[in-house]
Amino acid sequence: MMFKMKLLRRNFLLAAGAAALPAGSRIARAQDYPARPVRIVVTFAAGGANDIHARLFGQLLSERLGQPFVVENRPGGGGNIGTLEVVRSAPDGYTLLLISVGLSINAAVYEKLPYDLVRDIAPIAAFFHSNYAMVVSPSLPAKTVPEFIAYAKANPGKLNFGSNGVGATGHLAGEMFKMMADVNLQHVPYRGEPQALSDLISGQVQVMFATMTGALPLIRAGQLRVLAVTSKTRSTVLSDVPPVADFVPGYELRSWGGMAAPRNTPAAVIDLLNREINAGLMRSDIKSKYDDLGLNTLVITPAEFRTWIAEDIQKWAKIVKFAGIRPE
Repeated sequence: MMFKMKLLRRNFLLAAGAAALPAGSRIARAQDYPARPVRIVVTFAAGGANDIHARLFGQLLSERLGQPFVVENRPGGGGNIGTLEVVRSAPDGYTLLLISVGLSINAAVYEKLPYDLVRDIAPIAAFFHSNYAMVVSPSLPAKTVPEFIAYAKANPGKLNFGSNGVGATGHLAGEMFKMMADVNLQHVPYRGEPQALSDLISGQVQVMFATMTGALPLIRAGQLRVLAVTSKTRSTVLSDVPPVADFVPGYELRSWGGMAAPRNTPAAVIDLLNREINAGLMRSDIKSKYDDLGLNTLVITPAEFRTWIAEDIQKWAKIVKFAGIRPE
């Protein structure tokens, strides 16, 4: 409650600061926007999931607003290099940031970042949220979450869980499960999820908390056994699979992605982009693209998105502390 009160106070102060600017200049900039190309900074290399989301909505905004929205990839530093570039950019709406759950994890992992994710960005709109799938090797005898917990307790430290890297969402999902289910699992990090899933199929690791995009084809092909999903309720794409929370009360993991801008970007620009993105999310063709990826579209306001991010950082901070995760 104290955190939310502080967040509301911060939002009020930011709004008050913006209101102190000359009204004429703010309105003129918003009415003319966009008058030239806009760049969307993606903090990872081309071809990845974040890049796909940025290009999809870059094309949508280009069509709707009549100016190019050009994706620029700025990989490095786990996303921190590109984020800092955006934070230091002019708050005029011409530099945007593709933001995802990885940046809220960074805020929890890195003790000293050259920016504050909540303070220094202006959330615009979310694109999606999704849960992960708790999947096991077919050679493992456990067929339900309670059976898995019992098996892990009978074999402490002998089961490995894979992920796509230290501090990645799948890693923290496993650490959260360890913490809340009170089991001893050994983490095995990989350079990417495909390699980890391959070793899960062969039984070199026994369990993973995998993205729906990566896990669904393998589940449907019978190469992996799914025990649960990480959402509070059942997933639309795996409707017969129970949530982890049915057996480990309070367990929930959510991935998400969206768009943001530097703080002090004019509210009228933020609102315009929010309206256009949300309208796109309600289009049947875009919803269909996200359905195919096992993702759920998420239509929220900038204020709701800011609260979402702040709460996410708090949650990851607890897990990072439990696991003793440090930047690599």
